[in-house]
Amino acid sequence: MTDSWLTSLITATPQEGFELAITLSRRGVKYTQPDPEVLHRLRPDYANSADSLTAASHVIAVNFQTVAAANNYWRT
Repeated sequence: MTDSWLTSLITATPQEGFELAITLSRRGVKYTQPDPEVLHRLRPDYANSADSLTAASHVIAVNFQTVAAANNYWRT
């Protein structure tokens, strides 16, 4: 993928930061598996797996830590 979409990790609020963390996580999956057919075919497997959902939550949390640090934890 060559599109340039991530211009900054800076967000106005923690909520926007969390949404950016989710976007980073989802885009990471798309980079790893660029075939939409495969993604849709595999979705029922991980959507119904507690382990897979916990792993996805962990990836989001790590990305949120990165965004929060970039934003100085939204301290003024």
